Amino acid sequence: MVAQSEPGRRTLLRGGLTATAVSALGLAANGPAHAAPVRTDSRAKAGSPLAAPEPRVYTTAEWGARPPNQQIVVLDRVPTYIVVHHTAEPGNSEDYSLEHAMAICRSIQNFHMDGQGWGDSGQQFTNSRGGYVLEGRHQSLDVVRGGTQHVQGANVGGRNSEVIGIENEGLYTEVDVPAALWDSLVPLVAWIATQYGRPVTDIMGHRDFNSTECPGGVLYGRLQELRDAVAGVLGVAPADRPSVWPLLRPGSAGPQVRAAQYLLRGRGFSDVPVDGVFGAATKRAVVKLADVHNVERHTCAAMVRSGTDETGYLGSDIWPLITPKVRAGENADIAKAVATLHRAGADRAHSAGVLTPTDWKRLLA
Repeated sequence: MVAQSEPGRRTLLRGGLTATAVSALGLAANGPAHAAPVRTDSRAKAGSPLAAPEPRVYTTAEWGARPPNQQIVVLDRVPTYIVVHHTAEPGNSEDYSLEHAMAICRSIQNFHMDGQGWGDSGQQFTNSRGGYVLEGRHQSLDVVRGGTQHVQGANVGGRNSEVIGIENEGLYTEVDVPAALWDSLVPLVAWIATQYGRPVTDIMGHRDFNSTECPGGVLYGRLQELRDAVAGVLGVAPADRPSVWPLLRPGSAGPQVRAAQYLLRGRGFSDVPVDGVFGAATKRAVVKLADVHNVERHTCAAMVRSGTDETGYLGSDIWPLITPKVRAGENADIAKAVATLHRAGADRAHSAGVLTPTDWKRLLA
């Protein structure tokens, strides 16, 4: 989750939204819901997606949330992306109880309000390792039920008007998520996609927007599986894996780093060595580039809690600054970057003409 200030309010609708009625599917009585999808009358047209039922979501009142100390901002439009996060802290607990899940929500809210200076929890929903889904920021549940508006959170730097975030309890840089968490994540995402009419291609990870490890390499690596599972719930065709920017960090090594070094040199950072190792000079160049281009300063709040410094990570908000829309031959450093990726096995068809962002993503894949 990204640390950032609460949004400006002059052009935004404010809280106080009256919730629409709960869908006819209703709430499950206890624990995660795994009901089979059914069609509502409004979605019963041939070929239309199935309407995913609303899972059991424990409200802010049920888990004992503090009242927000700033007004909740409700945007008069739906979010574009459903974004998956991990909490990182308190780690991978083996306490799968509802009581623990509620305690996690209180801990997150305290950190976001007291440690980050936000008005409430940054995420709209929290999913526990025991498979319990809880409301994060106040009003999120009722607003999603309405299906036409969006509670603006604070979980993706610079993109919070576009995203609805789900914090998944645990640290997933090396280990997999528990089955119970996965089995609650799929129906939750399917329900949100139903309510907002979002395609499965709009299910993304935090690192698809900011240079951060979140939601951890293991969980991030399962996002296509998540899209496919949600597509199955909704009865729609699976989507192709989207093209995304890779994440490089200090200590990384290999052809992607070497290509990045050529590209940084092409942007004027002549002191960056081309050795394929993400060292101190490469990190300094990335930090400087972000500063020069006013990339929003962000630190994943989850990783801050775990003691991880993500300064200088090169990810989705930095790559566009060093991958120009030009032909490879127009610049020697760009040509060397492309050649490096070709030698590593990149498809030459993606660099035959003017290099677009999609071409760069495929070259770097």
